[in-house]
Amino acid sequence: MEKIQVLMIHGGMTFKNKKDYWKYLGVKRLGFEKKISWTGDYIDKALGNRFEMIKPRMPQQDDAKYTEWRIYFERHLPYLRNNYILIGTSLGGIFLAKYLSEHKLPEKALATYLVCPPFDDSHSNEDLAGGFKLKSDISALENNSKKLCLMFSADDECVPIYHAEKYRGKLPNAKIMIYKNKKGHFRVSRFPEIVQLIKEDARKALKA
Repeated sequence: MEKIQVLMIHGGMTFKNKKDYWKYLGVKRLGFEKKISWTGDYIDKALGNRFEMIKPRMPQQDDAKYTEWRIYFERHLPYLRNNYILIGTSLGGIFLAKYLSEHKLPEKALATYLVCPPFDDSHSNEDLAGGFKLKSDISALENNSKKLCLMFSADDECVPIYHAEKYRGKLPNAKIMIYKNKKGHFRVSRFPEIVQLIKEDARKALKA
């Protein structure tokens, strides 16, 4: 049986200039402890061997540039088969929102999940630079997937909940899901809700 592919684009940061980036490097928290996240081993194990996980390490994660991410992302597209799912988290979410609203995929994705994607950088303590800014019309995003789902947390301090309403205004056919508490910016070790949704997508694809 052919596996369902799941291509996940991780988050990152952007800066308006190198000076701001260097300043960030000077104060960035040093992480000596092992980072446990739902985007790591958890989702791989929870989905099981019926799925093929693809997790590219996007260029310059801490000082990301949209054009560089686009080039690297497009290299993966020829390897995606008919049944595949896209996931973008945080900056990876707005990357997919921008790319899928400006380009047509060779084959529609079974589903696209955007997890805590920023809409812009208004009222945020982080810049949204590097070319990630969305165009005013992102309606084409809905045409690249059979299902489009955006997921937010009400206690997210990085991507406040009003970003969900901004996306809702632009994407009337998308499903917007708001969770009460995902430890802020989805800093959770488990995310069973998305696993269940992906498995449902796979079951529907196999019946089709």
